Amino acid sequence: MNTKILGAFAAVALLAACSPKPPPAPAAPATPVSTIVPGSEEDLVANVGDRVFYDFNKSNLRPDARATLDKQAAWLAKYSSVNVQIAGNCDDRGTEEYNLALGQRRANAAASYLKAKGVAAARMSTISYGKDRPTAQGDNEQAWAQNRNAITSVR
Repeated sequence: MNTKILGAFAAVALLAACSPKPPPAPAAPATPVSTIVPGSEEDLVANVGDRVFYDFNKSNLRPDARATLDKQAAWLAKYSSVNVQIAGNCDDRGTEEYNLALGQRRANAAASYLKAKGVAAARMSTISYGKDRPTAQGDNEQAWAQNRNAITSVR
């Protein structure tokens, strides 16, 4: 009789060991925490846009560039203690001297537009990197178009 009871307990124990474990309770959804500090470089890039693009051998502002600069002007009005630098860039075609001059014209065009929108000139500085700081690698129109820009950064 004891053998039968022990056998029954052994069978129950064996079945219990083989039964699947209940799935874990679902975790509570994580609340996204923004690590972007208002008025920071990251804020400018993520919420406004830090760069405008130019056509080949041009420094005049395109309509899409004006739209981005309008958003930058509003952002700069909101964060009146923030100073920025506007860097003009070119694709890798052309001489070093030509690209430095073109990059400066591009940076100046963006700064002039922001100034016309009410941003104090004392809050902005400009620099040209010519073709020395490409944002896209490659010798094709897609890469060149990305490198013809003016980038606004917080200082």
